Amino acid sequence: MTISVAERAELRAAVRDLLHSRCTEADVRRVMASADGFDRDLWRRLAEQGVAGMVIEPAYGGVGLGALDVEAVAEETGAALLPAPFVSSAVLTTALIAAAGTEEDKRRLLPHLADGTSIGTAAVTGSRGTWTPDGVDVRADGTLTGSAHYVVFGQIADLILVIAETADGPGIFEVQPDADGFTRTAATVFDPTVPLSTYTFDHTPAQRLGTAGWDAVQQALDLATIALAGEQVGGARRIFDITVDYLKTRIQFGRPIGSFQALKHMAADLLLDVESATSAAQHAATQHAAGSENAAGAIALAGFTCAEAYRHTAMQAIQMHGGIGFTWEHPAHLYLRRARTGVPLLGGPRLHRDRYLASKGA
Repeated sequence: MTISVAERAELRAAVRDLLHSRCTEADVRRVMASADGFDRDLWRRLAEQGVAGMVIEPAYGGVGLGALDVEAVAEETGAALLPAPFVSSAVLTTALIAAAGTEEDKRRLLPHLADGTSIGTAAVTGSRGTWTPDGVDVRADGTLTGSAHYVVFGQIADLILVIAETADGPGIFEVQPDADGFTRTAATVFDPTVPLSTYTFDHTPAQRLGTAGWDAVQQALDLATIALAGEQVGGARRIFDITVDYLKTRIQFGRPIGSFQALKHMAADLLLDVESATSAAQHAATQHAAGSENAAGAIALAGFTCAEAYRHTAMQAIQMHGGIGFTWEHPAHLYLRRARTGVPLLGGPRLHRDRYLASKGA
């Protein structure tokens, strides 16, 4: 379904309003300290707004929106540091089912993801974290054996998809949370708002979704990369705005420190980074939505541009805050944690640069 620019703005505003009231800094810190790092009530409310089922077709209980809408909403979830499985469940998992599942699979799985009663995740890559076919460390031979790493919100997921190597190439399998031989272990993470897990499989029974291979996985990863890029530019812009407000109000030597030339230049450079990254994320979404032959290159460009801009902006923001930026009480470090965590997810800058160069025939 295609919605107008005005309707997209209304959706974005509705999500922003909810997050302003239910995902404040205090809320994020509270959820970070909880057992599963997840606010189920907030996720239910987001599902009521259609966020959990954004890319799910209406026939399966979703809204049927596209990449432009995903990117727009992701900017808001990133700005709020939403501690919820937007990218992993609402985008990556649902896109995998849409690309690979049979009609029966879609009717069985998608409605529960759309209404937020089910949380999905996808175990895609092995310990090397390449997010490519040769990085898959799970093998399928009647059952699944091997391991998967960097599984986002893997501890709370009740709908688990696993990419496993078969005799005919990668396939997409569903594993029940209580399946024999399946173990999930919470990883030590730098950012508690993005919990990661390691999955191990020891002759674990699994059901294959359809017959699709890596092409379906790449389709889902492309949309998830757009969502992640949206979150990254949303976070970068928010910490930039926080920093500019600080430069305007922090007085030193009788003047706002924002009037100092060195800090002016730093702020100008960061603004350029944020604006450029935002353009890259939105361009990738536009190309994807149009089905352009240039979409792969645009998504790859956003994949490394947005990750690096967010990390750089968050690091510089802490420097510009001075000593207070290093303290636990200040939110700057929360954005740096999210920025650094997002860099290697879904492939990281090196993979995206390689894909971008390949798209240009280099």
